[in-house]
Amino acid sequence: MLDLVLNNNKEGLVRDVNLKGSLGCSDHEMVEFKILKAARRAHSKLTTLDFKRTDFGLFRDLLGRVPWDKALEGRGTQDSWLVIKDHLLHDQERCIPKKRKSDKNTRRPAWMNEELLGKVKHKKEAYRG
Repeated sequence: MLDLVLNNNKEGLVRDVNLKGSLGCSDHEMVEFKILKAARRAHSKLTTLDFKRTDFGLFRDLLGRVPWDKALEGRGTQDSWLVIKDHLLHDQERCIPKKRKSDKNTRRPAWMNEELLGKVKHKKEAYRG
């Protein structure tokens, strides 16, 4: 879920990000945030991120150059999130190209290609059987 939050490119979609501590004996921390309903429904039908042509090496290098200790020093959770989000979105624009999405495929996610559609169809047919 956190990957979806960090990779989302809609402004104003996520608000009030807070760390809530660990759950039981786990070393993982809980993250609480709000997703605005109106922003979730308003999605662009014109362009989408083209992850097949992404330069992940450059993306990793750009994020690795940021002095995170200094950038996040003395900031609260919300301010730290804004700094991280700004860096991610800026570097995302440089490393992940956008592509036009055809009108016939606007109802399904960009990552749902023909191969996956075939597998989902096969799964549904097997379930029905």
